[in-house]
Amino acid sequence: MSIPIWNPLYALVSFFSPIGTGQNPLKLVEESELRNTSAALLAMSSVMLTAQAAFAASSSGCIGGGFSLLGLSGDQRTIVAASKVDAAFLVKGRYIEFTVDSATLGVRDWTLTGAPNDLDITNGRRTVVFASKIPDHRGLALTGDVSVRIARESLVISRAGEGLSMKIQVKDCANGGVFQMEPLRADATGTVFTHVLGDGVFYFDNPNVRDRLGERIPCSGILANGTPVVCSGANPDGTVTVTARVNFANDFSDKFVGRDSPQAATRIVTDCANTIPNPFHPGAMSHCGGVSQWSVASGGRMGQVMGEDATEIAPAATVCTADCTAQDRVQGRAVVVGFPFPVPEEVRLNPRFFPGFILP
Repeated sequence: MSIPIWNPLYALVSFFSPIGTGQNPLKLVEESELRNTSAALLAMSSVMLTAQAAFAASSSGCIGGGFSLLGLSGDQRTIVAASKVDAAFLVKGRYIEFTVDSATLGVRDWTLTGAPNDLDITNGRRTVVFASKIPDHRGLALTGDVSVRIARESLVISRAGEGLSMKIQVKDCANGGVFQMEPLRADATGTVFTHVLGDGVFYFDNPNVRDRLGERIPCSGILANGTPVVCSGANPDGTVTVTARVNFANDFSDKFVGRDSPQAATRIVTDCANTIPNPFHPGAMSHCGGVSQWSVASGGRMGQVMGEDATEIAPAATVCTADCTAQDRVQGRAVVVGFPFPVPEEVRLNPRFFPGFILP
C-alpha cells in the first residue's frame, strides 16, 4: 500500500515546475532554507501517516477484470496441448491486452485498453505501453504444452522446453503491480530481456525522486486506528534511502506513469549517456529513452508497475530466484512522490535507441 504525500515545497519551488516559463523561484529561496523546509515537511509526513486508500493498490482498479486466451475464459486451471497452440496467441482482458510469442513467451503490444474505471490512468485512451518485451533464450525454445491458470482477474501462463521454462503472471487491473515474467534455465545462467516502449511512451529520470536523493523517507508508521505498519526491507529506523528513479510516461495523461520492476535482475547499461539537471542533485544517467535491457537471473523476474506505485519510495524487492510472486515485493506503506506533468524535456532520456539497436 502507499501513502500519497503532497509536499507544498515542490508546488512552490520545484525547478521543473510546469507552470509557465517565468523566473526560477529557486533563486528567491536559499538552498539551506529549502532543505530545512523539506526536512520539516518530511518529519510531519512521518507523523501524519493515515489510513488513506491507496490509488494504485486498491482492488477497485480490478473491478470486472478477467482474461480470455487460447479459447479459455473464467476461473480454471488447465493444460492446452502444444499441438493446439499457434505461433502467437492473444491474451485479452478488460483493462490489459497483449500478444504472446508461443516459442519464447515474449510479449508484444502490451496495452492498457482504457476501459472505464475510477482508477484508470489513461484518460480512457487505448495505450500501447510496450511494443515488446522479448527474452533471448539463446537457441532454446518453449515447445511443451501450455499451462493456464485463471482466477478472477489473475492469470498465470507457463510453458517449458528442453533446458528452459517461462512463466507470465498478470492481473487485469487498471493500475498497480500488474505484470511479471520469470525465466528458469537448466544451466542456471541469466536471460537478457529487451523492453521496447510503445510509440509516444518514453523513459525519464524522475525529478521528484532526484530532488530527494539520499534522504531517508518514512516507510513505516502508525495508522489512525493505532495499527503499526512496517515496510519489509526498510532501514532499521523504518525509513528508505532515496535513490534515482527511471519511470516512463507519455504526453496524454497526467496519471499515466510506470516503471520496470526487476527482481534478481540487473539493467544492462548501454550507450545512452544523459546529463540530468537538478537544483540539488545534478547527475548523469546512462539509459535510453525507448528501450531498456535487463539480465535476469534464472528464477528471477522482470515486473511492471503502473500508476502511483511506480513513484513510491519503498525498499527494493527481496532477492527471489524461484516462483517469485507479489508476496516477494514490497509490503507495507510508502511515500508517493509522483512525477511532473508534462515531463520536462530536460529529464527525458535520449537517444530513444542505442547505436546499432535492432528491434527484437
